[in-house]
Amino acid sequence: MIRFRQRLQQGDVLMGQMVLELFTPGIGPMLAACGMDFVIFDMEHGRCDITLLAEMVASCRGSEIFAIARVPDVGYAPLSRVLDVGARGVMVPRVETKQQAEDIVSKLKYAPMGRRGVALGIAHDLYRAGTAEFFAQANEEIAVILLLETETAFQNLDEIVSVPGIDVAWVGHYDLTVSLGIPAQFEHPRFLAAMDALVAACRRHGVAPGFLPASPELAVHWIGKGFRAISLGSDIGVYLDGMRRFRDHVTAKKG
Repeated sequence: MIRFRQRLQQGDVLMGQMVLELFTPGIGPMLAACGMDFVIFDMEHGRCDITLLAEMVASCRGSEIFAIARVPDVGYAPLSRVLDVGARGVMVPRVETKQQAEDIVSKLKYAPMGRRGVALGIAHDLYRAGTAEFFAQANEEIAVILLLETETAFQNLDEIVSVPGIDVAWVGHYDLTVSLGIPAQFEHPRFLAAMDALVAACRRHGVAPGFLPASPELAVHWIGKGFRAISLGSDIGVYLDGMRRFRDHVTAKKG
């Protein structure tokens, strides 16, 4: 099976979904059944804690879905704990400097790439302590995703995405517009210029830009702009939209 990181590196567009509310053991396999590539379990804005995360990532095993944990903040300690319970990727919010990016990569990668603490024979390696080759393999498979969501982050954009080991630079679009003083104005020239700058910087450094569009039309739009890691809305948004459409159709036809 071609891995998440390798597919991004070869230029593929990968699609998944951000989960904030529907933390059922079936959610990851259901997304896999829909052809999704990844699922992001949100520990920042959603109700997921480390215990629930462990259950969610365990339920993803045996399916083709790539399980990612969105941690609460850049200071979440130890950052690698979500990897130890089985997550395959980590999304870190509010990254603003190259130093922060380097520190995040270091915490999520084993030596010599980083300084991730070693605990073997637990959930992340299916309770089977591996050989010396395990560490290089883990470094190759684990994905590092940075959320860039402030004006400061975009002032330091090129330096941040140049850090080796970063796989996705994901824009926090609502937070960014608030930081820029143009809340929710996604057609504003400053926001659009920031998106162009992000895609260009990612192309220079071999990093995939990421986005969470709220509709199929916006997903197509941002993929066309060069974004390659796409959350097809969130679980809440897609469920509410689908339920409303279902109800509206029935209401319109019943008479």
